[in-house]
Amino acid sequence: MHALRLFRELGYHETTVEQIAEAAEISPSTFFRYFPTKEEVVTTDNYDPLLNAAFEDQPSDLSPIQAVRQAMVSGVKELSDGELATMRERDQLIMSIPELRAATLNNMTETMKLISEMVAKRIGCSPDDMAVRTFAGAVIGVNISVMLHYAEHPDADFKQLLDTALGQLEAGLPLPGK
Repeated sequence: MHALRLFRELGYHETTVEQIAEAAEISPSTFFRYFPTKEEVVTTDNYDPLLNAAFEDQPSDLSPIQAVRQAMVSGVKELSDGELATMRERDQLIMSIPELRAATLNNMTETMKLISEMVAKRIGCSPDDMAVRTFAGAVIGVNISVMLHYAEHPDADFKQLLDTALGQLEAGLPLPGK
């Protein structure tokens, strides 16, 4: 991804949309057709439709958390080593730039709505139900904790982190210690 390379080489704030467009061999106006802001070139991903499809493929006898866990982990298992490296670089950038963290929160709010809709449909209630929203918020919280850990620990295995963290949520979030 040209933008990540330029951000790494020049710095996020120092890189202009014009430079990104030039590296991608497109015009700035074409860039803005795909990404309304510079932040969105980092925060936009295609994972939500994949999550939705994977969730719908889960057996109906699984609980909502089991279905979400299986859907998320199965999706991550399909990522190549290169895609995982790009994800780490993206996460590191997001965690180090305040405006990217804010933009990511907007993105995750949309993902939380998607999770609420998926789970509500599965259990036959409204996506606005507070318990459903709380569940979706907990899943998003797990994703944020995994994203932060993955950005801070270069040797971490994202697939294992996500599975373990969602397993902790499934187990009721037991904490270590006494």
